Amino acid sequence: MKLAAIDIGTNSIHMIIAEATSKYSFNILDREKEMAKLGAGVFASNRLSDRAFELGLETISRYVRLAERMGVDEIITAATSAIREAQNGEDFLNEVVAQTGLCPRIISGKEEARLIFLAVRNSIALEDDKALILDIGGGSTEAAVGDRYEIFYSDSMPLGVQRLLDMFEDKGPVGVEGRGVLEAHIRFVAKEILDKIHHIGFERVIGTSGTIRTMGEAAHIAAGGESLQSVNAEVVGLEDLGELTQKLLEMDLEERAEVDEVSNKRADAIHLGGVLLVQLLNMVGVKEITLCDASLREGMVLDYLERHSQEVAASFELKNLRHRKAAHLVHKYESDWEENSHIAHLALQIFDQTQKLHQYGDYEREILEFAALLHDIGQFISFRKHHKNSRYIIRRTNPRGFTDEEILLIRHLTRYHTKAKPSKKHKKFKKLSKHHRHLIKKLSGILRVAVALNKTKNQRVKQIYCQVSEEKLEIAVSGADNLEVEIWAAQRSSEVLAQAMKREVEIKKSLMSNEQLSTAR
Repeated sequence: MKLAAIDIGTNSIHMIIAEATSKYSFNILDREKEMAKLGAGVFASNRLSDRAFELGLETISRYVRLAERMGVDEIITAATSAIREAQNGEDFLNEVVAQTGLCPRIISGKEEARLIFLAVRNSIALEDDKALILDIGGGSTEAAVGDRYEIFYSDSMPLGVQRLLDMFEDKGPVGVEGRGVLEAHIRFVAKEILDKIHHIGFERVIGTSGTIRTMGEAAHIAAGGESLQSVNAEVVGLEDLGELTQKLLEMDLEERAEVDEVSNKRADAIHLGGVLLVQLLNMVGVKEITLCDASLREGMVLDYLERHSQEVAASFELKNLRHRKAAHLVHKYESDWEENSHIAHLALQIFDQTQKLHQYGDYEREILEFAALLHDIGQFISFRKHHKNSRYIIRRTNPRGFTDEEILLIRHLTRYHTKAKPSKKHKKFKKLSKHHRHLIKKLSGILRVAVALNKTKNQRVKQIYCQVSEEKLEIAVSGADNLEVEIWAAQRSSEVLAQAMKREVEIKKSLMSNEQLSTAR
């Protein structure tokens, strides 16, 4: 299973593409980052700027195209403080939906902190000691305390580099007075949450996010260290961070951009991030911080794997993207993959043995198979109209790996697997081409019989043998000793198939064994 996680942050929009290696672990295949600075000016004007709005949409659209080219099964998205607080944040997300089909989730600061902790715990060996995790973003700083077993506390503070930049406005050097005002503001905002964290207790501090990693790497090099291959688990002293921060405060924008490990796009606010980091470390009373290269998006993947463990386990048996996507929908909408696979197996036996009647090939065979796998997912909404609900869900979710035509046909097949037969009285059916209407009639006829042959939900019918004559289609079934209910249900559901094939349909118990049927076919 491949997943893409898009983190729509205040400073940057990140995406990772990961492949699950088990129900609880993954490998990262690709990383993308765009410092779109959605939050630039948001905390002063309460609006995303036109530039940020357009760049954000362009970035997310590009990420979606890349994810689709890499064959991901699911794209998960989360939007944080800038979108939460901007008056036009909802407008932005509506455009994301319209342009990409994604439905980004706006997460709370507490949920953001929880997901970040999951990521850190997966990257740093916590053992039994409690760790305080700090993540300095563009609009907020997340804090969480936990060990390798559980999270004891998580919350969010409205302290971020873009928010502080909106307070100061001037990107130039910051003097003693300005620093004092900034530190007093940080202490005031952070005090309540850090007091709670002190009460819980912790043994060490771990920092993640671009700001903390940049400060950590730059402080390490400024203190005479060599460039780091990976920042993960590296320890940086508070004294080195403090010295670097003071130097950054004395520099103008162009000078900060020349500092090793500080990019041009971070130079506008990195000095403020330094003050925030140093002040928080002073407040919690530590002399060093451990760096971590995992963050929110890794936490999003881990959370998804945990919440969809059954589906993830099944995905290791399903190498085909289309089957994995069908399995995802079946598990998500609480249907039964094994049972629906059995129905698909029955439907395909009928399809294969009546090929000289319908004269369809592999394309139509796959349409029938996926319709059988998804036919009852609409029961998640309600049983009474589950056939229509299944069509609705497939239309809304638009499963990846299928063409528009395939989705259209699968939708109609799920709608007509029971209840009313296909008719031009139905507006959606009438809009189909003549070729597609004939196809739906024949395949829905097969699917209705296959579904009915599993009437008891016990998968009692195992083998099917079809005999075709000029006037009759005989369907002989074998399996359990007593198949009266299944045969009765299938015969009652055979009208659409009879009309489509222009033959009388008779369902009966086979006198041959399963082995003999397999040989006969």
